[in-house]
Amino acid sequence: MIIATAGHIDHGKTALLEALTGQTGDQRREEQERGITIDLGYRYADLGGQATLGFIDVPGHERFVHNMLAGATGVDLALLVVAADDGVMPQTREHLAILALLGIAHLWVVLSKCDRVDTQRQTAAEIEIKSLLAVSPYADAPIFSVSSTNGDGIAALREALLAEASHIAQHADHTHFRLSVDRAFSISGSGTVVTGTALSGRVTVGDNLLLVDAKGAHQTVRVRGLHAQNCVAESAQAGQRVALNLAGDRLKAQHIHRGNWLLPTALLSPSRRLDIQLSLLPDAARALEHWTPVHVHLGAQRLTGRVALLEDTRLVPGSSALAQLVLDETTQAVYGDRVVLRDQSAWHTLGGGVVLDPNAPTRQRRTPARLAQLQALQQGGLEIALPVLLSAADNGLAPASLECKFNRPQHGWLLPQGTVTQKTSSGPRLFAEALWQQHRLTLTAALTRFHQEQPDESGPDRSRLRRYGLPHLEPGVFSAVLDEALNDASVTSSGPWLHMPDFQVRLSEAEDTLKAQLWPHLEVAGINPPWVRDLAQLENIDEATVRALLLKLARLGQLHQVVRDLFYPEPAIEQLAEYAMRLAASDNTLEVVAFRDALGLGRKRCVQLLEYLDRLGVTRRFGNQRRIRADSSLVLRIKTR
Repeated sequence: MIIATAGHIDHGKTALLEALTGQTGDQRREEQERGITIDLGYRYADLGGQATLGFIDVPGHERFVHNMLAGATGVDLALLVVAADDGVMPQTREHLAILALLGIAHLWVVLSKCDRVDTQRQTAAEIEIKSLLAVSPYADAPIFSVSSTNGDGIAALREALLAEASHIAQHADHTHFRLSVDRAFSISGSGTVVTGTALSGRVTVGDNLLLVDAKGAHQTVRVRGLHAQNCVAESAQAGQRVALNLAGDRLKAQHIHRGNWLLPTALLSPSRRLDIQLSLLPDAARALEHWTPVHVHLGAQRLTGRVALLEDTRLVPGSSALAQLVLDETTQAVYGDRVVLRDQSAWHTLGGGVVLDPNAPTRQRRTPARLAQLQALQQGGLEIALPVLLSAADNGLAPASLECKFNRPQHGWLLPQGTVTQKTSSGPRLFAEALWQQHRLTLTAALTRFHQEQPDESGPDRSRLRRYGLPHLEPGVFSAVLDEALNDASVTSSGPWLHMPDFQVRLSEAEDTLKAQLWPHLEVAGINPPWVRDLAQLENIDEATVRALLLKLARLGQLHQVVRDLFYPEPAIEQLAEYAMRLAASDNTLEVVAFRDALGLGRKRCVQLLEYLDRLGVTRRFGNQRRIRADSSLVLRIKTR
């Protein structure tokens, strides 16, 4: 169990821990000279029980609240220390508010310095404390009256802590390990050591982790050794104070800063935008305006940024709203993390919130669909929010991204009914089945509409159909939708062209008549057909009209366009392929000169024809020679005739 103190300066937090543990704190020279705690202090004691308790001593001075925030994250129990002679003071209130914002589940009040006051003053202090607690989440918190000077009440508090340690449930370890570094130092003979509270998961000696800074830069490190709750251990888990001895390329303690993160690769996702459920403290001095600059505390990290309100332009004290934090540096948040906001001067605590989306969008963040997603995230975790998230995810949701956002390994998921997993070129995606089927319907409807608008075309190719009918889909997702439609014959293809199964390009009556006029010229010419302009002159027809018809016949597969305005019927192409096969029969090589001599055509035309046979897959060029491709469907057809 980890216990943190809280409370106003000089109310006896450090003295209380010394009395409880027998260990002296405030070892820093400045702290000794000034008689106050400036940064975090740490103590470990078993207090006579079986479990080692970790204590974090936080500073009470208002100038060092940022240090208090770094230490209070992830603790199991907070001891709010109030001096009996002073009573409730400004940092008493602020620290209590911060503990509530951090979601600390258990809080006890320690009424200190009771040896300095009479019974009447002690009773008045208790009444004042109860009045403060009544409007907080800790209305039922117990109050322990103690004196660290003469030891009154210390034994009872110690026994209560031991009993509480046995009752507090062990932290679940089915998530990935996360640690927000609060200290880094070097030990002679061991190297670099970092410490912090394990926020989730489990870490074991030998694990490889990523050390991530506020710029988003990361370095792979290996856990050489560790201490959990100040004891040498092979592993540590969420809820324990951890010291990790790290090994890494050119790793130095001076390059590691408070607020850096240790986590596995699966959680690496540096972000500057967090969507949160924001609550403004009731005693905030004024309403919070849209785009207010703030200091943001998350784990041991302290950042600056601005608040973008998503539902209104201002938030009044004591109210809550959805908001987006736009940060100046990156953080490594996950769903459910707690954040605390302080004003631009870092002098006053404004409020805090719960992270709903650690990788919030930059655009369309206020749309009704987006707000509905955030409202679903307010209701619960992955399984509760997933149906709403999927319903708005045209491109599906990547399981790896969800695992990262929610810190939930995939093997533990319970997917809602109606969820399907589809393979895409960019990895698996989860879809709402209804949305996936809608993509299928949109695809066939778009293709049908294309046929109606372009009856003379066999159909679009893949990229054109995506742009035409489903431009909002990523190419990989579109391909998955199309491939499924092709597999079940909802859509068919002719080469690169896609079309509905019952669609055929048909010639009009006028086109049929024109074909009957032109076709004999193409057939009789064999391997040397006339150009479009020559055909037009032969029949005294407009050249553009002839070209349009021949192009349409090519799309129907009745002609081959070798080059612009030169079309060959299928039998002529087969004849050319036979020439090529005979010429290459001896050594499977074919040269332009031999092909030219066999056909009796000009060199330029022969080069054009051979290049077309290359495109058809009949031949393959190697330098100045070509070889017949044995796998060509046309070659196989000729051989089996």
